[in-house]
Amino acid sequence: MDAESARTDPIAGELVTETFEYDGGRQVTVYVPPAPPEAVVFAGDGQLISQWGGDLEAADGPPTMIVAAHRTDDPDEMARIREYSPSFDEQQFAAHESFFVNDVRAWVRSRFDVALPAERTAVYGVSASAELALALGLRHPDLYGAVLAASPGGGYRPPEELPSPLPRAYLVGGTQEPWFLENATRWADALRDAGADVVLTERPGDHGDPFWQAEFPLMVAWAFGR
Repeated sequence: MDAESARTDPIAGELVTETFEYDGGRQVTVYVPPAPPEAVVFAGDGQLISQWGGDLEAADGPPTMIVAAHRTDDPDEMARIREYSPSFDEQQFAAHESFFVNDVRAWVRSRFDVALPAERTAVYGVSASAELALALGLRHPDLYGAVLAASPGGGYRPPEELPSPLPRAYLVGGTQEPWFLENATRWADALRDAGADVVLTERPGDHGDPFWQAEFPLMVAWAFGR
């Protein structure tokens, strides 16, 4: 694996990028806060989400590390969805799940010498990667104590029987993206009916980076601010 570390401005923290062997060379970018991290957020769509460390700094919440695995560079959008949603290709999802849950977590623990207790660890995603966050949260509640899902897609829907225990969950959808808001509501209702601690937020906004980026610090504060 090749490692690259770079100071960035205007954030006070650091961005560290590592290239893994998975999928012929998949990158993971980590935002390391300026103070020792008190919490960790694992995320898909790493090209995008890894850049939001400055938003956490501005929010003045607990120092939080972002561990963001980059999405596939395959131009076929279904390649990303097959990795992120267990509903389409079980084998491809399982390969990505192993990379995300096992390889990335082990590297973070050794590279940054951080503890990863579930109560201080969340899994986060937007759109298709919000489906990934929900799937991994349900499959690994012992690893991810909170699921943060923004505008989840509809390819992965709540199973008829949800496992126990369940992680806490914060879902958000925008008023200008009714299909995604409906998916968020469906998941919130199912998780709440199964006894999970759930927050569902509906805000003015459309499907895209500015909407998700604005909500991200609120989600992290909810997960770790208590």
